[in-house]
Amino acid sequence: MTTQNDRLLLNAYIDGELDPEHALEFERRLADNAALANERRRIEALRAAIGERLPREPASLTLRRRVAALVRPRFPDWRTGWPAMAASVAIAFAAGTLATLVAIGPGVREPVPELLVASHVRSLMASQPVDVSSSDRHTVKPWFNGKLPQSPRVVDLAAQGFSLVGGRIDVIGLTPAPTLVYRVRQHVISLTALPASDRAAAPIRPIDGYNVAEWTDGPLVYWAVSDVAVSELDNFAKAFRAGEAQP
Repeated sequence: MTTQNDRLLLNAYIDGELDPEHALEFERRLADNAALANERRRIEALRAAIGERLPREPASLTLRRRVAALVRPRFPDWRTGWPAMAASVAIAFAAGTLATLVAIGPGVREPVPELLVASHVRSLMASQPVDVSSSDRHTVKPWFNGKLPQSPRVVDLAAQGFSLVGGRIDVIGLTPAPTLVYRVRQHVISLTALPASDRAAAPIRPIDGYNVAEWTDGPLVYWAVSDVAVSELDNFAKAFRAGEAQP
């Protein structure tokens, strides 16, 4: 099994951000953890494929200076423990991701379903998957007001087995978007509302073990992401759409 801290430190190790002493200690962890070693190989293969297939455009000097000024990660002393180290690594990893996007340039845009799955996975790695925690739709919906141009419909689906957990704001590509979070048994469903122009142009297939469903309601397209079975995600989508007319 790998933990969130392991995954964060793995990215720091691959990026060469650990000093020699800590890199050596992490190599021992890799030798003892087959799942972590497999994740390392997967990440390195993905980076190699990106480097081979995606064109690179140099960022302007002004943009590079702005990124450098905004991101100056500082790592705590190793003796402060893995949690503190992991928090700093998360900052460094975010900076690396931003640098990658800058290097790739605006001509390459990752498909919306992949971005939504990545956002869902990041929320599962967080201490909790919501910014506002409530099972009351009359609490969750007003929370979005004033933060975003449009707030999503919030439907109470407890009777159908889908409990409302709360909501959060995700950034999909460069678009801030409201996301509702539901739970069915031990599974989490992230439901994100985006402009209808971002609707999928082709049928959506499972992505890394996660299923995706989408439907349009007026100016918004709703995207549901979860590791539940396709049939259960479809039942969720049908229940949500049927409940949208509730006052």
